[in-house]
Amino acid sequence: MDFSALKNDLRQVIFETMRMDCDNYFEAVVLKDELAKLVSRLEQFFGIPVLPAKGALSFRMQEAVKGFGGIMPGQVLYFREGAGQVVFAMLWPWQDGRRTTVKIVQQ
Repeated sequence: MDFSALKNDLRQVIFETMRMDCDNYFEAVVLKDELAKLVSRLEQFFGIPVLPAKGALSFRMQEAVKGFGGIMPGQVLYFREGAGQVVFAMLWPWQDGRRTTVKIVQQ
């Protein structure tokens, strides 16, 4: 599970705004035209999203995302756990229908 490799792969996506890019946290805003490219890269790393899903999030997932704004209906959560660490990505669509905030965290 290589967080830095994921961040390097995201350099292929054009972001409207880069908010934060550090060792264990990445946050940016992507426009609708680039969203499919972003989702493709996230799914290569994480697989399919855990939310939206039919089941509820595990306690571990809820606790991990809580400190980063949590996750609500209409948003997307990717989650991967292994080797004593957790990596997750959250996609928060804006109401304007054109932008989405992406937050990717390694804990």
